[in-house]
Amino acid sequence: MFRICIILLHLDRKIIAIKTTYSEEELIVLLKEKSEDGFHYLYDHYSGALYGIVFRIVQSKEYAEEVIQDVFVKIWNSIHQYDASKGRFYTWMINIARNTAIDYLKSKGFQNELKNQSLPDFVYNTTELSTTNNSSDYIGFNNVLENLEVDKQELIDLAYYQGYTQHEISEKLKIPLGTVKTKMRNALMKLKDLLKDYQ
Repeated sequence: MFRICIILLHLDRKIIAIKTTYSEEELIVLLKEKSEDGFHYLYDHYSGALYGIVFRIVQSKEYAEEVIQDVFVKIWNSIHQYDASKGRFYTWMINIARNTAIDYLKSKGFQNELKNQSLPDFVYNTTELSTTNNSSDYIGFNNVLENLEVDKQELIDLAYYQGYTQHEISEKLKIPLGTVKTKMRNALMKLKDLLKDYQ
């Protein structure tokens, strides 16, 4: 039922008028109560930013639309697993979106489809289709990333947007794995400090 709702919301791009503004805590309570209003509010306020994250990983509008449906189903079904003491709700959803997109790319079905597809059908204009701009980025995440040093931005981009493992980053950038781990840890600590201003 909710997958159908997601498809209709996403494809029609309809904005459902909900007069109430919910705090993050109130939204979480609504989702745990399986409130339909809570679900609509969640989708309307977070789909743009999460879609942008998914798109940067799968690099395809068609695949991103498929993955984003799974992302919202997972958020809906696993909301009781969210623990506020371990991080912000938005960060938790980012991790779900990222992991779902990476799992999709690694799936046998996707790999088989990719083998049978011609290159022009798979390559898209990322500038035209990407929604990772400030209007759809719920907390201006791109602006936050710009406050990091260039090398830290690159690590975050490779790991969280393009789905590279630390080992793959080490090979790609030709730097020791230990250096990647240290730089990544420092980047995430700096990012955590920067995000404190976005409550």
